[in-house]
Amino acid sequence: MEGGIRESVKEFYTKVAMKPRKELCCPTSYSKEDVSHIPEEVMEVSYGCGSPVLSADIKEGEKVLDLGSGGGVDCFIAAKLVGRNGRVIGVDMTEEMLKKAENASSRVARNLGFSVVEFRKGFLEDIPLEDEAVDLVTSNCVINLSPDKPKVMEEIYRILKHGGRFCISDVVAEKDVPDDIRSDRELWGECIGGALKEDEFIDTAKKAGFYGLHVTSRYLYREVKGIRFYSITLKGYKFKKGAECVYIGQYAIYNGPFRSVQDDDGHEYPVGVPVEICTDTAEKLMKPPYRGFFTITDPTKGMEEAVPCTPGSDNTSSCC
Repeated sequence: MEGGIRESVKEFYTKVAMKPRKELCCPTSYSKEDVSHIPEEVMEVSYGCGSPVLSADIKEGEKVLDLGSGGGVDCFIAAKLVGRNGRVIGVDMTEEMLKKAENASSRVARNLGFSVVEFRKGFLEDIPLEDEAVDLVTSNCVINLSPDKPKVMEEIYRILKHGGRFCISDVVAEKDVPDDIRSDRELWGECIGGALKEDEFIDTAKKAGFYGLHVTSRYLYREVKGIRFYSITLKGYKFKKGAECVYIGQYAIYNGPFRSVQDDDGHEYPVGVPVEICTDTAEKLMKPPYRGFFTITDPTKGMEEAVPCTPGSDNTSSCC
């Protein structure tokens, strides 16, 4: 089944690379400034459902991976944002798409005045990058095409650095997709047949180890056989916990507006109430997406008085 879907999707996108289909193009329009350096033939095969690169808060000098890069539009937009000291890698399995992207790459570099983009052939479930290689992973309406989405999320987690993030636009369904849609290869290619429900999509990312998961946009994409399909943009973050939880007297105070909130590790934060936290949690709360919602107090103890906590030890009651 998996191999059959992959070959079917590959055949679908080979065809639409050679003969563009306007109705598949991304309904989210880019500004002229965003794409002024990109050749028109790339824009003709811009098959997406959002603009994750423009929503990802890309910083100059970052290393970015775009999964399912197609003709390269999101890679070329990212190149402009990371600048000459950054790097952008596009991964796609379809040779015709890779040819289009590579053919356009030299003109993009000439228009920008620098070359920071490369393209690699590969699969979402087996990304051709080493561990902890990039700061950011983006993907535009591609993960739904994979028959093994948990493996894709595990791979994204593997190749992201500690503190790295993803910003993914994809299609989700309002309810379980029936077998007649799942078995329609044309609808798979059109990003419908392989769609998960929104909560399933988010849960797949959570199980892979990501935290701070939140949807930044959502709109109706298509309705097929009475089922509404939505485009969402999801952000998530990677944090590798230390071997021990260390307490140095730090407290987190939730600033509101809700009465209380709970983080991914199960810590409860009533508004205005200082909650003792370990150094790992403090680091998380001082960074996006939590930054600004909490006040982190200065340590009241020195490091020599820190309380280490190793899960499984006698001191588990104070573990993060």
